[in-house]
Amino acid sequence: MKKITTALVFGSLLSTSAIADKWHMPTPYGDGNLPTQIAYGFAEEIKDKTEGELDITVHSAGSLVKHTEIPRAVKTGQVQIGEVFLGILGNEHPVFKHDNIPFLATSFEDAKSLWEAAKPAVEKQLDKRGMKLLYAVAWPAQSLYTEMPVAQLSDLEGSKMRAYSPSTSRLADLMGTTPTTIQVPDIPQAFSTGIIQAMITSPSTGVDSQAWDYVNYYTDVKAWIPKNIIVVNKRAFRRLDKDTQTAILDAAKHAEALGWEKVAERAASDKQKLIDNGMNVSDPSDALIKELQAIGNTMVSEWKAEDPQEVGAILDRYQP
Repeated sequence: MKKITTALVFGSLLSTSAIADKWHMPTPYGDGNLPTQIAYGFAEEIKDKTEGELDITVHSAGSLVKHTEIPRAVKTGQVQIGEVFLGILGNEHPVFKHDNIPFLATSFEDAKSLWEAAKPAVEKQLDKRGMKLLYAVAWPAQSLYTEMPVAQLSDLEGSKMRAYSPSTSRLADLMGTTPTTIQVPDIPQAFSTGIIQAMITSPSTGVDSQAWDYVNYYTDVKAWIPKNIIVVNKRAFRRLDKDTQTAILDAAKHAEALGWEKVAERAASDKQKLIDNGMNVSDPSDALIKELQAIGNTMVSEWKAEDPQEVGAILDRYQP
């Protein structure tokens, strides 16, 4: 029955795409997250500007398509548009890893500069895969959640750490932990059942998953600032008239600008929520920062070695 239902849903999506007036937009995160809230606003602006000629339904929290399957769903036209965490594409090409490299960009200002440096290469690779980049939304800086206090990496030795991209798997290895792939909806259960004992993620994800129910410590290492990207199927976009295309691109510009404007505010408020709910929130020790920065240097070198030309060009353009 499940297979039949799925086939009917996607059959419906394909039939509506032919008339290009009803689009479906899967997103991986819940309604409480900033990227999802911006996606709703993006869809509403397009509906208003096109006077209802293009109506985009946002399906949040992986309710229509699972996170890891969203890129393929957009690429193949099962859905017309979708949102994905950029780093999960890292196995497809190294340029998709740029914002998952620890300590390469740890402030929002530097993260913006890195995005401008990487964006042409990201657009090129998405185009090869039948997708067009519309906009990106940054997350707050990623920090360390643990069941125990951590003053140096040896405190984590032997523990299992959540991974959600190729880069975070490599980071877990270099930290002396065991990488374990866990998607956001499964985080609480993974901690509660001992599948993982640590993770590096944003304060927003911590709030969304109520991290205070399963961990006690948040060490604000601010390791990197990742992004979600919103992509559209190129064929679906090209079928639209020029006015509708312009409405989408204008809404995308507004969405990206709003995301960069609001992310710092959300980072501060979500960090305070962790404190308000009883978590021990602290800055990292000098020893821990030194160890993590050394790992970051290793990962930058490894990243560049994967594609010296493309990655080297990004690093040359990046001026923090």
